[in-house]
Amino acid sequence: MPDLAPRFERQIPTGDVHQRDVCGHCGYIAYQNPKIITGAVIEAEDGRILLCRRAIEPRRGFWTIPAGFLELGETCANGAIREAWEEARARIRIESILAVYSVTHISQVQILHHARLAEPGFAPGEESLEVQLFHWDDIPWAEIAFPSVHWVLNQWYNTRGGPAGPPATAPMETMRNA
Repeated sequence: MPDLAPRFERQIPTGDVHQRDVCGHCGYIAYQNPKIITGAVIEAEDGRILLCRRAIEPRRGFWTIPAGFLELGETCANGAIREAWEEARARIRIESILAVYSVTHISQVQILHHARLAEPGFAPGEESLEVQLFHWDDIPWAEIAFPSVHWVLNQWYNTRGGPAGPPATAPMETMRNA
């Protein structure tokens, strides 16, 4: 019986410009593409922002917006709604796409929304230690989990017509290249 197990070889497929893993038996090309992250800056009726203290690594104990990996068969907006429920037991209404970030060093594209609480109430989900609403001046900037959370919070604030918020954790040149 012939051995038909996949045998991948690095090569540039016809019509492509990048090396890929290509099966020597059937020609299947195994594309590796960035992961898509979706989430939302969630605003309460009084303008406060919902943040979650992470119960999981990476950055356990630090604050973030509800966000995570997009699932197969899910729209970005539906993924953000699901993440808000999973992490903060919050029902939200998506208002708009707020920002799109390419974070190439970790192969992610982050599509982040502006949302509002659709109904009162929230609580920590399985991935959160606590969930809290913050006024802009009370956001725990030194305890924010990821640079992209700094970026999107500032983007949200700047779209409201206010001045730029507190500085992010790295110089802008570093963040743009991150």
